[in-house]
This record gives sequence, structure tokens and C-alpha cells, in this order.
Amino acid sequence: MTKAKHYRPPGKRKEGNVAKYTTRNKALNRLQLKLPEFRRLCILKGIHPREPKKKFEGHNKTYYHVKDINFLAHEPLLEKSRELKAYERKIKKARAKRNEHLADRLESNRPSYTLDHLVKERYPSFVDALRDLDDPLTMLHLFAVLPADGAHKIPVSHTQTARRLALEWQALITRTHALRKCFVSVKGIYYQAEVGGQKVTWLTPHVLSQVLPSDVDFRVMLTFVEFYETLVGFVNFKLYHDLGLQYPPILDHRLEKAAAELFAVMRDMASEAVTEQVTDGKLDQVTDEHTEGEELSKRLAESQARLASFQDRMLVMEKEKGRIPSETGEDARDAELAKEAKNLAEDEEEDAETKICKQLFKGLKFFLGREVPRESLLFVIRAFGGTASWEGEGAPFDESDESITHQIVDRPTKGHRFLSRDYLQPQWVYDCSNTRVILPGDLYLLGRVPPPHLSPFVDNDVEGYLPEYAETLKRLQAAASKHLMPLPGAEDADMEQALQLQVAAAGRTQDAEETLREKEAIAMEKEYTEDLTKELSGIPYSASLQKNPQATSMIVEEGNDDAKLQAAEPSITEQPVTSEADEATRMGRMMMTRKSRGLYDAAKMGNAKKKAATELLKERKRKADEGKHETKGKRSGKLT
Repeated sequence: MTKAKHYRPPGKRKEGNVAKYTTRNKALNRLQLKLPEFRRLCILKGIHPREPKKKFEGHNKTYYHVKDINFLAHEPLLEKSRELKAYERKIKKARAKRNEHLADRLESNRPSYTLDHLVKERYPSFVDALRDLDDPLTMLHLFAVLPADGAHKIPVSHTQTARRLALEWQALITRTHALRKCFVSVKGIYYQAEVGGQKVTWLTPHVLSQVLPSDVDFRVMLTFVEFYETLVGFVNFKLYHDLGLQYPPILDHRLEKAAAELFAVMRDMASEAVTEQVTDGKLDQVTDEHTEGEELSKRLAESQARLASFQDRMLVMEKEKGRIPSETGEDARDAELAKEAKNLAEDEEEDAETKICKQLFKGLKFFLGREVPRESLLFVIRAFGGTASWEGEGAPFDESDESITHQIVDRPTKGHRFLSRDYLQPQWVYDCSNTRVILPGDLYLLGRVPPPHLSPFVDNDVEGYLPEYAETLKRLQAAASKHLMPLPGAEDADMEQALQLQVAAAGRTQDAEETLREKEAIAMEKEYTEDLTKELSGIPYSASLQKNPQATSMIVEEGNDDAKLQAAEPSITEQPVTSEADEATRMGRMMMTRKSRGLYDAAKMGNAKKKAATELLKERKRKADEGKHETKGKRSGKLT
């Protein structure tokens, strides 16, 4: 009897890949789950398919680690999902029996579950959660603008929760002035903030009507959103409480109805200037002063009562210590000193980058037009220390305010234009925030073609190509930091002269020594090659002393084939002399292993492609400049 190919005697344990990996179908059979439920559980637990070195079940199978499947088998959510399915069957049975009262009672007592333990399990420390925050923020900002659609089974609760968490995150970044980069692209607007020493980058879509594609499985995306909502909620809670702020922040419903959600969140937890502008502005002119005014007055009364009780407790504590202040002036001075000490402590904690970002738009007042992306500009301006308003209900100040310094518009205004302010395009705000410099607005005036919007996420030194406008921005940054740079095409004569003297002094002796060394080496190599050729050809030493080239050539022709081949080879003197650096590179490559040599060649290939792309960009720039000059020449010819 012949044994099977993969025969294993009874009692012997599995070994190798068979013991480490299992297929998806075997995992489904073991967990007694269907594929959508298994996929959802893997997403929530963060378990991914594996690629074993040897696929023992075939190449068309999906493999998982056995330890991961054992990990899923002990998950409490697995038992909770079975309970929910059984409960759904009860509701369905009551509906089938037309017992609406029982069905409603079961629906109201539906069991719920949380994903808090999964967040603690996947992210043991807060830094781990911050490092993995890019995808959650991008997904939440996407669902914040998606419509609740019944065909794609997108519930309203997910869109509202995503919107709330996105606004809380943006308000926190605005409060801490942690925004560092922003870039407007076709996909959307990229942002990068520095939170807790970690760089967090996310993408927000443009505020346009979203079209839901039919080839996207929104069930999988909703599973990710469900976990990301819990994760971002934890992160926001921790960051708010580290700053001593209330979480969740109180949302002003009047501003929310006026489509100013971000400003409504910032009103409660932003700086004192925002609170003063909101209270002194036109919040009383929004809508529904009957119901909403009562809610606001009720909240104010509660806060005043808490403040009064806190002051009473402080007085009692001071009486017990025997240090009751006698005059109100001393109280005011003590309060001012405490406030100054708190501000100094906050300033010491802030790094240099945060201070620069905090002071960039300080003292500037912006008014946003209706055609510009209001929420994005409001987020960027407030994050860099500016003040912004807009046209509509709930705005802090009107367009007619004389203290406005900049008005951000994207189309010509037909109304009155104020001479005391600059009318600029939205790109000016983003470029200023990326360069940390208030750029001159001549290039961004309304009606002009703005300069190229350069990405701050590209390192020009690494890419090897510096755009023309990037060089201009670099000089503006140097001028703003009072670090003078030479003008384009001009060089310092003294530095050039000193450099030339140093090169001349160091190069004379070095060139002479290298030239002499090369001549000696060439002569020695030539002599050695001639002697070796004569020896292989059978020419005696006495005959070689005779200077008869014809005899020597005849003897060489009569020699063997090896001598002919040796004589036919080019001499060393005819070969190009390689430098020491090239020789060292060649020798180093010979000493590498095959894998290292492949990586080295791949790196050289990548550098060559990058260099070719850089040359292509330079060629395009040259052709564009030539086209501009030709256009100007044609126009001037027509005018003449």
C-alpha cells in the first residue's frame, strides 16, 4: 500500500508552514462565521492575511496565522455578535406575528457593545495611537461630507459622529496652533500637524456634492469608520484633558444652524479673543431667540453659579489659612500676577515652531468671500493666530468693518471696494502658512494668475530640483529672518577672490604631484607590457636590445596564437585612466554579496531615474520660458 504524499503518522505533530498557517475556509469553519462577519472581526482586531513561503494548499488560497485565528476565537465580540443575531431573530419573529408592542419593546432594549477594549489592546500607549492617526482622520473627514444614503446603507449616526469628531480635532489644532503644513490638490486639502511630538497628516475632501460610486463596498468602510470613531474619541479626550479643557466641547446651536460648525466648537474652547469677538459680535442676530436664548441664559446662569460657589470655597480656604485679602485692589493685582505667570509658563512650554505659527497672522483680520472654501481658510487662519469672519449669520464682524486688513476673494466684487484692505486670492493664505512669512500680495491680487502652489511635503534637496518660485520663497524667508542672501547672479567678490586663492595654492602642488605620478605609472606599465609581449613571443633578451622594429614584428607574427592575441589586445596606455574614487567604487561592488549588489544597482537606477526626471523638468521650464518670450515678441510686433 502506497502512502500519500503528505502522509503524517498518527500522533505526530504538524511541522513547518502547515503548523503555522491555515486557510481562510478552515478559519471560517473553526469560528463558525460567515465571510462578512469574519472580515469585520479581522478589521476590528487588526488581523491581516499572511504570505507563507510555501503555500501548501495552493496559490489561490488566502492564508492566516494560526495564532491570529486562536486570538479571534477568544474575542468577546464573537459571542456578542451571536447574541445580537439571536436577538434579531426575536424581533423578526415578533414582526412576523404582528406583535408590534413586543417588537417595539425588544427594539428599545436592544443590547449594545463597545470597542474600547480593542483600542486599549491595539494601542498600549498614547504615542502608538498618535502614530496611527493618519488613516482614521482621513476616513472621518471623508464620511463627514458624505450624504446618509439608504441604498449604500450609510446611516446618519455615522456621518454625524464623523462630523463631530472632525470638528473637535480641528478646533484642538486651532487652539494649540499645531498646524504645520497645508497643500491644496485635486484630491482635496492635505494638512499636517505636530501633536505630542508626532507628525499627523490627513486629507480632507473638497466641499462639493459627493457622488457615491457603485463599485465600492461601503460595508467594509463602515467597519473601519466604526473603529476609527472610538479611536479618535479616545485621542480627543486625552488631548482635551491634557490642556485642561472640557470634553466634549459645548456646541453653540445657533452657530451650528448658521453653518458655522467649526466656529461653534471653537467658541467654547479657543482663545479669549475668539470669545470676546463672539460675545461682542452679532450672535444675538442669528435666529430663534426665544428657545435658544433661554438655553444660552440657562447655561450662563449655571456657569455663574458654579463660579460663585468656587469663589466661596476659595474664601473659606483663605480664612482657614488666615490670609484674607483686605482690599479689592490686592485681589486684582494677585489675579493679574497669576495670569501673567500662567502665560509665561505656557510660553515656556511652547517650542520655537509653535511660537512662529502663533504669531504669523497675529493682528490681521480677514474677511472671507462666499466663493472661497470658508471652513478650510477659517481653520488655517485661526491656527496661525489670525481672526476671520464671513458673510452671513453668526459672523463675528461685518464686511464694512474698517479694521479688516485682508479680504479673501476668488472673483471680482461688484460692490464697494475698500482702499484700506488687500483683495487677495485664497492661495496667498496657504503659501504664507507654509513659508511662515507674510508674502507680498502683488502676485496674488484678484484677476492675476497666481504663482505655482508648491507642495511643502516635497524636499527639493532630495529631489535635486529647485523650482524658480521656491528659490524666491527661500530668499523671502531669509530676508524675514534678517539673514541676507546674495541676489540671483551676483556673488561676493571678496569671497570669490579668497576661494580662488585657496584653490590655486592647494592645487598647484597637488596637480604637479598627480601628473608626475601618472607619468611614472604609465611608463612602468608600458615597459612591463612590452617585456611581457616579447617574452611570450619567444624573443630573446639579446634580440630585444637590438632596436629593429621590422625583425621584432616578423618574430611576433611567427609566434603562437596566444602571443598574437596578447599583441592584438590594446595596451594599457590606450585605456582611459580611472580615478581613485571610481576604482574604490568598483572594488567595493566586487566585494558585495549578490543581494547587496542588487540593492546597490537598484539604488543607482533610482538615482538615474530621478536625475532624468529633473532634467525633464528643466527642459520643460526652458521651453515654457521660450514660449513666453515668443508670445511677448508677437504681441509687441502687433502693437508696433
